[in-house]
Amino acid sequence: MVLDYQAIDADNHYYEPLDSFTRYLPKEFKRRGVQMLTQGKRTFAVMGGVINQFIPNPTFDPIIEPGCLDLLFRGEVPDGVDPASLMKVERLADHPEYQNREARVKVLDRQNLEMVFMLPTFACGVEEALKGDIDATMASLHAFNLWLDEDWGFDRPDHRIISAPIISLADPQKAVEEVEFVLARGAKMVLVRPAPVPGAVKPRSLGDPLHDPVWARLAEAGVPVGFHLSDSGYLAIAALWGGQATFEGFGKKDPLDQILLDDRAIHDTMASMIVHQVFTRHPTLKVASIENGSYFVYRLIKRLKKAANTAPYHFKEDPVEQLRNNVWIAPYYEDDVKLLADTIGVDKILFGSDWPHGEGLADPMTFTADIPQFPEFSAEDTRKVMRDNALDLLGVRVESAA
Repeated sequence: MVLDYQAIDADNHYYEPLDSFTRYLPKEFKRRGVQMLTQGKRTFAVMGGVINQFIPNPTFDPIIEPGCLDLLFRGEVPDGVDPASLMKVERLADHPEYQNREARVKVLDRQNLEMVFMLPTFACGVEEALKGDIDATMASLHAFNLWLDEDWGFDRPDHRIISAPIISLADPQKAVEEVEFVLARGAKMVLVRPAPVPGAVKPRSLGDPLHDPVWARLAEAGVPVGFHLSDSGYLAIAALWGGQATFEGFGKKDPLDQILLDDRAIHDTMASMIVHQVFTRHPTLKVASIENGSYFVYRLIKRLKKAANTAPYHFKEDPVEQLRNNVWIAPYYEDDVKLLADTIGVDKILFGSDWPHGEGLADPMTFTADIPQFPEFSAEDTRKVMRDNALDLLGVRVESAA
């Protein structure tokens, strides 16, 4: 579908340079935070003194071609074709737009994108790796946010790229300080890991009142929270069934791991926010699920209804309506967008391409081919998904399509 307006992509990524966590990391955390060690031709990420395989090649050179795994994720690999053969790579030097803001803006022009939410790649595995050292976690993410603002910018005059800093709740007081820091620098969105919050004594729910100062400040500022697919530590569940306990980015995996885990982390994240009353205490807080798919929504609704029926004394408001009012969803391109619209409303669906990742779309605008066509979806509905809902999430007044 050719649009007569520019779209807003809620799921774009950069590839971090090797110093994204070390450029501003205080010296006392050098060995406790993220290090990059080179042996011969290989570079390894070391986190908390342990080699980490979340991104096996942290140089991102070579890097997988955008969208080359499309058929795999649609479940359309031809018979007799080895899925591994679909993976294609390219030289990082040929694509400055993966690490340079000015080059990326030129690509946005070619892709007919008005704005993108710019999200991490390597950084999605850091909090899990450092969860045993809360001070190192907070220092490392502050250093990362300094790098992110310097290289990509939280608030640039052209408003083309919404770079989302990462907020860890592991230290509640420092989390508030980090929120104030990124807001002062103009952040329009923040990321929080979809996972239990590490604690000095035991993990905490995202809905623990200890975190209310963070949610309250973000709600007051009108800045939404993005929950993007990350290493949420859920491989500990696979380990209970004899699987591997740590995440590795590539290589053969036990299919049982995927079946056991899949979208469980985002399901539990949204459950914790709703059941533990975050939206009751902070009704204007907006959150978005990005790159987690949408099928968790239907299981979550079923379970929320059952919980509200069996424990009505606990819920001050309808938990399903809170899901529909406070949560935006960026479905996978292969998901049933019509079913999602019928379930939560078309106003809460975001377009996300996952560009330039291999499991995303080679051309972000081909997402329109996966949106239901008239009469199921009107041109107005399509515009909401492709542009206006993202502006609504950001609190920007939507211009009339007319």
